[in-house]
This record gives sequence, structure tokens and C-alpha cells, in this order.
Amino acid sequence: MKNLLRPVLLVAMLTLLSACKEEVAQSTAPQDMTPETLGHYCQMNLLEHPGPKAQVFLEGNPAPLFFSQVRDAIAYMRGPEQVAPILAVYVNDMGTAGATWEQPGDGNWIVADKAFYVVGSARQGGMGAPEAVPFSSRQSAAAFTLVEGGHVLALADITDDMVLAPVETSTDQSADDDDFNGRLRALPNKAGG
Repeated sequence: MKNLLRPVLLVAMLTLLSACKEEVAQSTAPQDMTPETLGHYCQMNLLEHPGPKAQVFLEGNPAPLFFSQVRDAIAYMRGPEQVAPILAVYVNDMGTAGATWEQPGDGNWIVADKAFYVVGSARQGGMGAPEAVPFSSRQSAAAFTLVEGGHVLALADITDDMVLAPVETSTDQSADDDDFNGRLRALPNKAGG
């Protein structure tokens, strides 16, 4: 009887231990931005930058990574630097009533792979790069293209070049170069003695 009781006790103890280990499901509900919300790449306050934003939830990380441009979030999704699997990605629906370029909205988050994106428009995102502007409906996206240009694509149709290619942010560097060279010439020449 003693030999029979040992396996039964072992099974009972394992059952109790497994019951104690509760699996806590990670919430991936979209979070609204606050004055403390910083962009993942720039580490700048997102509320100070215009245009739509994105948030990416990673496995094991309760807080999402926020991005100051939707383009940056798409690039992140395709890049090798994730530290954990991506669980959910949300973007601002720019077709929601009240959403403006300066105030992309609160509570208007939509799942990134369900959105329609306008790429190639005249609008630049919060960091001054071309933006992939998200909408929950194709009709809203098409209406945006009539005013701002561009074309409507699904997330899967956005090519890597559209989000990973380098962006020239200034077309005239000569004024900056002249200023730098002038300041450099004004420094005292200590090599001559």
C-alpha cells in the first residue's frame, strides 16, 4: 500500500503546483498616448509631433512600443531588432471624426493589418519623413488621396523600400555648411603657437 500511495501523492502535488502557476494573459488592448509617451526610436514626446502614430506590443512586455510615425512601426515589424515576438500592432485611424494631422486622436486605434494606407502623399510624418497614412476604410483613404496625393495600399502591399529606404530631410545643405565652416574658421588656431 505504501508503494501505491507514493505515486498518488506525487500526482496530487504536481496537480496542486500546476494550479498555483496561473498563466496571466498579456493585455494587448491599445493604449492612448499621454504627455509621458515617448517614441521608441527618437525618445521624444509623441504629443509634440504631428501625424498618425503606431504602437507595437511585444510578448512579455506589458507596455507597447510607441512610434512617432506609422512608417517607423512598419519598418520595425520588418526589421531584425525585435527582442520578442510581436503580438499586436495598432495605428491611428486618420479617417475618424476629430482626427487631424496635429491631433491624430485618442481611442481611434485600429489593427495595423486591417488598415488601408496612403503612401506617396504630400504629408510627412512626425519625424519629417514620408508617411504611410492609415485609414479604417478604403473610401476614407481614397478621399485623402484626392487632397494630398498618393495611392492606397494594404499593409502587405507596402514594399520594404517604402519604409526602409533612407530619407533626405533637407535639400539645401549649403547654408548649414557655410555656417559650420564659418564657425570652424573663427576658432583660435592653437597649432601655430
